[in-house]
Amino acid sequence: MWNISLKIFVSCFGLALWLGLPTPAEVQSQEREKDMAARGQYIFAVAGGCACHTVPKGTPHVGAREFPIPMAKVYSTNLTADKETGLGGWSDQQIHDAMVKGLRPNGDQLIPAMPYEAYSGMAHEDLKALVSYLRTLKPVRKENPRPQARVRFFRPLVTPLWLKLFGRFYDPPATAPKSGVERGRYLVEHVSLCGDCHTPRNFFMAPDRSFYLAGTKKGPLGEEIPNITPDKETGIGDWSREDIAELLLSGTKPDLDNVQGLMEEVVQAGYKNMRREDALAIADYLKSVPPVKNKIK
Repeated sequence: MWNISLKIFVSCFGLALWLGLPTPAEVQSQEREKDMAARGQYIFAVAGGCACHTVPKGTPHVGAREFPIPMAKVYSTNLTADKETGLGGWSDQQIHDAMVKGLRPNGDQLIPAMPYEAYSGMAHEDLKALVSYLRTLKPVRKENPRPQARVRFFRPLVTPLWLKLFGRFYDPPATAPKSGVERGRYLVEHVSLCGDCHTPRNFFMAPDRSFYLAGTKKGPLGEEIPNITPDKETGIGDWSREDIAELLLSGTKPDLDNVQGLMEEVVQAGYKNMRREDALAIADYLKSVPPVKNKIK
């Protein structure tokens, strides 16, 4: 009986090879890769669809979006799988190192306008899944402008000095918290990166952590960014956790007004696909942070 089963298996395996069909092991590997990419697509959504890599109303994910900082003009990267202008020629490890260490494949240090410090705290499983999803982005050839520095040797000299003075890297967990306030904190700080816009920065573009999430009159693109601490007078202290979750998922405020600017972009590019339990976990975390009085409008 066993001999007959073995012969049938060997015959089917040989036929599959002869027809060029994937073997059972290859099918399982492909299914695992699809599952990994699907998990990565969700992480990509919770990261706001990495909207900084899309020019408004332009081709998604091809970069070239300008972000002015005091000493330079920098442009976001082409995330698609194009081998010449995107990530198609990068290895998984090179994408990983760019995301959490700020290193290009040639060893150059990325300007920390790319929030690789915050991403350094992303769980290993989430980062691996995210890299897998990035591999699925349709290649689009798009040559992006090089950074334009107003200070000589800005990248090789000023960037390492900035990181030494202000940089904050993290030891990432193997797996992400699954629920509750800790899940919310993890998403806010290492995936959705709420502090990247909602925490004010000094002249050197270092975040002022004493005003964590307290908003700023001049955000990344010069716009006003609201205070999202639970301060009742100047923040969102009167909002319920459902109010916060609804804004993340639909862009609608409690007064039925809609968010605008960068927040509208990240909602439409990704947050709207967030699971409600994750939106509520973010809400619970935001309601747990210390309130900071900081009137923006």
